[in-house]
Amino acid sequence: MSRARTARMRRIPLNAAAVLTVLVCLFPVYWMISTAFKPSRDIQSTHPRLVPHTWTLDHFRTAVQADGFGLFWRNSVLVTVSSILLALIVALASAYAVARLRWKGRRQFMLMVFIAQMAPWESLIIPIYIISRDTDMLDRLPTLTLVYFMVTLPFSVIVLRGFIGTIPPELEEAAQVDGCTRTGAFRKVALPLLAPGLMATSLFGFITAWNEFAYANFLIIKHQDSRTLPVWLSSFQNTFGTDWGATMAASTLFALPALVVFLLLQRHVTSGFAAGAVKG
Repeated sequence: MSRARTARMRRIPLNAAAVLTVLVCLFPVYWMISTAFKPSRDIQSTHPRLVPHTWTLDHFRTAVQADGFGLFWRNSVLVTVSSILLALIVALASAYAVARLRWKGRRQFMLMVFIAQMAPWESLIIPIYIISRDTDMLDRLPTLTLVYFMVTLPFSVIVLRGFIGTIPPELEEAAQVDGCTRTGAFRKVALPLLAPGLMATSLFGFITAWNEFAYANFLIIKHQDSRTLPVWLSSFQNTFGTDWGATMAASTLFALPALVVFLLLQRHVTSGFAAGAVKG
């Protein structure tokens, strides 16, 4: 038996495991999308079909025409984009200071960042609620923005710090010799090379803020107009049960932005995460 054939035989179990993993991960997504297109009678049938027998858009019409769809969509976009931009600005400055400058307490600072990243942020709901209540920040979108900024900041600092560490400092020093300031050298030389890392952290921040439910449901209590899309999904439940067709259609619409963002950034995400993990 040739070496090539032996190598192919050894890869069969790995390929089979990979295919099985993909099927297991994608099946719930397929079921969500297919249910969104099924008529209500097929959804409630005791013999569900893997492939819809007939297709309908009625559930999507119900979701789009639901109260607050446009308003909650705007709230989610506003909170998500604001928290990402704020996290990128602060994380970029912090990561550069840790990677390029030498100052007392630098190692302790990164230790605290790692501790913050490892801490389960769901356990902070009660303290954050108390702080928001005492500072009159409940039922406000800026509160959610600050919470999502807090959640995504440690990860952004860690990834960008490792990514900056892979850029030779001699490039910035050469720019400074040519007359650039330290800030100008970073902006003209290092910042363009950080694009994959910035995209990777942006994707992580987008998915985290876009999908978050607990804080959005816990901190926005009285003002319904300040809620976001994850909370809006619960509006298809009533005293008669759950409208599964509308819920699955709304979930499909809710997942589309994250899918589009991932498809646009996926070429840079892998290189960004890999580069960010080179130096610790």
